[in-house]
Order: sequence, then structure tokens, then C-alpha cells
Amino acid sequence: MDEGKTTSDLLALGSRYWLPVYRPRAIVLDRGEGARVWDLDGRDYVDFGAGIAVNALGHADADLLAALTAQAGKLWHASNVFYTEPPLRLAAELVEAAGFAERAFLCNSGAEANEAAIKLVRKWAAANGRAPERRVIVTFRGSFHGRTLATVTATAQPKYQEGYEPLPAGFRYVDFNDADALAQAFAPGDVAAVLVEPVQGEGGVTPAAPGFLARARELCDAHGALLALDEIQCGMGRTGTLFAHAQDGVVPDIVTLAKALGCGFPIGAMLAGPKVAEVMQFGAHGTTFGGNPMAAAVARVALRKLASPAVAANVARQAQALRDGLAALERGRGLFAQVRGRGLMIGAVLADEHKGRAGDILDRAAAHGLLLLQAGPDVLRFVPPLTITDAELADGLRRLAAALDDFAGA
Repeated sequence: MDEGKTTSDLLALGSRYWLPVYRPRAIVLDRGEGARVWDLDGRDYVDFGAGIAVNALGHADADLLAALTAQAGKLWHASNVFYTEPPLRLAAELVEAAGFAERAFLCNSGAEANEAAIKLVRKWAAANGRAPERRVIVTFRGSFHGRTLATVTATAQPKYQEGYEPLPAGFRYVDFNDADALAQAFAPGDVAAVLVEPVQGEGGVTPAAPGFLARARELCDAHGALLALDEIQCGMGRTGTLFAHAQDGVVPDIVTLAKALGCGFPIGAMLAGPKVAEVMQFGAHGTTFGGNPMAAAVARVALRKLASPAVAANVARQAQALRDGLAALERGRGLFAQVRGRGLMIGAVLADEHKGRAGDILDRAAAHGLLLLQAGPDVLRFVPPLTITDAELADGLRRLAAALDDFAGA
């Protein structure tokens, strides 16, 4: 096989050997520092996507690198047949940080965390004498919970499900932020849990409306159901608090985490509250790589830093600066119908005349040295590192202005 390392060489490898489920832009990223990355040709980009809200501490964080290299020199893997120190410490620290939880299950990704949550709900329902047809999990249109067969079924978006039928039974879909419809979903008396994102990410960066999660909690309590919160994208400081649900004043039974938990090193977690902490006993669930000592060592440092007042203060300041910058860009351009979100999880909804063209804007942003995401075809998604500096943010907004001017003139 050709070992050439030019951009064209590597793009050819992707075209030839990758399963064609992705459509990356034709650049090859090579290294990063802070909120800036460089491609193989030496061109720099401001990173407003952070690896889909993963690189919350930016690129090449010195403390994360030190934790990784220290653990790499000791022990890479042991499986859960044996104890190792990093996952034991991490589980304790996650439970203590969450407040509501009693136990943690460590895994490798957000989809696995949600799979564990779905299985825990069903196991809890079974332990409470519920027949299989009375173990329904309610989820919301526009949600995104993963790509495995169960989590893609929980994801109430047909575009992710098409072609994978028959889908697993036992899920019911409701419009997000519709409290009356949610109440109606409980009417058959078969709901075991509600699974909901405090801020929908892939569904358009849409926050839960004030009081909506509290109403979900009330309904779950009234009907003997669990409340499970998917904080895979919106958690770990992204919205301005370590856990997004802290802003909604609710106490969940289950919370799932991933993405920023490892700040780039793959790891996921499911946190279990007192109602469900003892439901899964020996052999009920497991994973070969979950709680890997290297991943856990990195996540311990990430958790400590992401929980710091300094990061929370930076999120608040930069979120306001980003909103102000988007408002300034909007004046005279008429591109956005709305800017919404929480903290540094912001969605700019395209005006009606530009709907469906978020991808075009992303292409122009990359051409001007800005890495940006979309949340569906109509929404630009801004999820930069939580440690982004004033200078990095300002530079990114300048590049975005040039990209928007190109788009408007096309």
C-alpha cells in the first residue's frame, strides 16, 4: 500500500477504504492547540465545533496529556475482571459531583451509555413486576440518542432509522416541549421511563422550555416511571453548569454522559440514582473496554477542570460574546431567524429563504479557516472549546463574517 502522506494521498485512502458513511470536507487535520487546529498543509483553522462538543478543554491540554502519558507508562488495559485504580476513582468522583447518583457504569461512548440506560430501565421495570408491554420508554421528536439499534430507535428522527427495520419495540414519541402531549403519552399506563435531552443537540440546539423537565419529573413520579436525562452533548459544563439539568431544578434517576467527559479520549458513563442503583447485579451488563484505565485517568482530570469555577466563568463570558458577535453579523445580512441554546451550545437558525443550506455555509466557513457544525439542514451549531480565549473567539467571528459574505453573494 502506498505510504504517501500528502493530503491527496490520504484523501484517496479514505475514498478507497473507509465505509462511505461519512462525507468529510477535503482537508486532513494534523495537530491542534487550544481552539485552533492545523491541517497537513499547514493551514490554520479556528475550531468552533470541538469534535462535536468533545474537545471541551481545547486541543493539546497539558494536564490531559500528562494524565494520559503517565497512565500509558503504567497499565493500558485489564478488563473489568480485575480492579484498577483510575476507574474506581472516576466512578466515585462522578457520583459525588452529580449529587443524585449512587453508582456509575463506565463504557466507551454515548450510544453505549444510552444502551445501558435503556437496559437499566427495562431491568427495573421487570424487577417491579411489569410485563414486557408495560416497559415503554417515551422519547422526543428531534432527539438524538445514538446509532445502535436500540438508541437509533429511541432517536425519534426517521432519517436515522430508515432501512434498519424492524426496530425494537417499546418506544413512544412525543413532540419536544409539549407538556400536554407528554401527559397524554402516559395515558395507557405502560410508561416505564422518559428519556430526554435537556438541550437537544442534533435536533437543532433546542433547550427544554422553562418548566418542561420539571413537568416530566412530576409525571414520572405520578405514574411510577423513571426520568433519564441524556447529557451526552449538553453536559460536562457545556451549558454553563457541570450538569445541564441543574438549570432546570430537577433530580433525575439516570444521567448519561460521554463526549466532553474524556475531552477527546473515548469514554462514556451512566449514573444511577437510588431507585435503580441496585437493579443490575452480577452478569446483568458489561463491557470489555469500559472503564479502561487510560480513559478513566484522562476523564478524572477532565472532570476536575470542567467542574472548576474558572471554566464556568469562561463559558458565561464567551457565550455572551458569541451571541453578541452573531447579533452583529446578523445586522444587514438577514441570515438568521433565531439564535438559541444555553452556554456554549448555541444554534443559529437560518431564515426561511436560506433553509436547507447550512451545509453550504459550513463549506464556506472551512474555506475561510473556520470549523463549524450544523444541527440539521437549517441550523448552524456553535460548540467551541469551553476554554476558548477572547482572541480565538474574535478571530473565529471574523472568519465567519467572511464566510457569510461569500454565502450571501453566491
